[in-house]
Amino acid sequence: MLIRGSRSTGELAYYRCYSPAAAVPLTTLVRVAGSRWRVEEFFQSGKGLAALDEHQVRRYPSWSRWVTLAMPAHAFLAVVRANEHDRDPAPDALIPLTCNEIQRLFITLVIRPAFDPVHRLGWSDWRRRHQARSQTSHYRRQAART
Repeated sequence: MLIRGSRSTGELAYYRCYSPAAAVPLTTLVRVAGSRWRVEEFFQSGKGLAALDEHQVRRYPSWSRWVTLAMPAHAFLAVVRANEHDRDPAPDALIPLTCNEIQRLFITLVIRPAFDPVHRLGWSDWRRRHQARSQTSHYRRQAART
C-alpha cells in the first residue's frame, strides 16, 4: 500500500501496489505512481488543445480517423514547444511558449488571420509577460508561507 498526501489540501491518495517480482524499491513505486499524473495531464491537454473530446462516436472508422488527426496535432504542439524551449530561452520578462500559446498563434497567424501578424505577436508577448509577473508573484507568496 502506498499513500500520497497533498501538501496544499492534506488530501490522501491510496495506491495498491503489486509486483510479481520480489521486493520493489520504494523509489520505483513512487515513480510509477507519479507517472499516472503525467498520463492524465496528457489526456486533459489532448482534449483541450487538439479537440480529442469533440467527436461524437457513432462508428469505429470515424472515431479512428478523428483520433488519428487529433493526436498528431497535439504532438505537433508538444514538439514545437520543446524545440522552442531548447532553442531560445525566453527573456526574463516572458514565460516560455506554452502549447496553448502556440495553438493561439498558429490559429491566428496561419489558419484564420484576423489582425496583422505584428499585432498578434505583440499580444502574445504582452500575455506572456503578464503571466511571468503572475508566476513570480505566486512563487514568492508560496515561498513566504513555508
